[in-house]
Amino acid sequence: MSLVIFLILLILLWQGAYWLGVDVLGVFMEYAMPSPVGVWERFVDLCSDGSIFMALGNSLLRGIVGYAIAVLIGFVLGLLMNRIRYLQKNLKPLVLGIQTLPSVCWVPFAILWFGIPKTSIFSSAILFVVVVGSTFSIAISVDNAIKNVQPIYIKAALTMGADKKQLYTRVILPASLPELVSGLKQGWSFAWRALMAGEVMTTSVGLGQTLIIGRDLADINQVMLVMIVIIIVGIAIDKCIFSVIEKKLLTKRGLIKE
Repeated sequence: MSLVIFLILLILLWQGAYWLGVDVLGVFMEYAMPSPVGVWERFVDLCSDGSIFMALGNSLLRGIVGYAIAVLIGFVLGLLMNRIRYLQKNLKPLVLGIQTLPSVCWVPFAILWFGIPKTSIFSSAILFVVVVGSTFSIAISVDNAIKNVQPIYIKAALTMGADKKQLYTRVILPASLPELVSGLKQGWSFAWRALMAGEVMTTSVGLGQTLIIGRDLADINQVMLVMIVIIIVGIAIDKCIFSVIEKKLLTKRGLIKE
């Protein structure tokens, strides 16, 4: 209930700022300042022809596929960096550096290597941006999660005769799961942001493309609407998937109460 009240107050404050800045003081031009009423009207318009839902569906599909590929590659890369001292010493600093690059930096490479995406939902160029944008974050998270496993667990397993395979499958991976899930959640946020960077270069329906259309038409309310949808999806994925998994893992280990 408190969240609903807070959101209502936030919307009222936003509308008041629009009214004061545009209608009273004339500080902002109407076309340059979004308003809650204008965003709602644009939402109704895009809902009437279903375009907002189609854009959301396409973006989610691309994001999920790209994220799944990034998890696979990042998990393997993280394990290799953790197991091989040479990679830990020489490759990890490079991975850390590449992770700091904004995802939009990979867009020119995607265009040159795969061409400008057109109508395909699973465009290679867009998937490339998503995968590169999140893989390195996941790899670092996997490496750190394994490193932070309590040494006593490993020593106890070795004392009881566990081999290398059992050590990883029965001890290290289960013990690192809570931190792994946190890393995967961070990887999803990187993937979702990278997806928006990739979609701005395509003519295929998606949230990024819908945002660019709003920009080209000088429709600031459509731009704001897409931004709000992107935020809501990010929050929903976190609350409905990652937070639920984290809570179950921590509850199972007795770290939090049900």
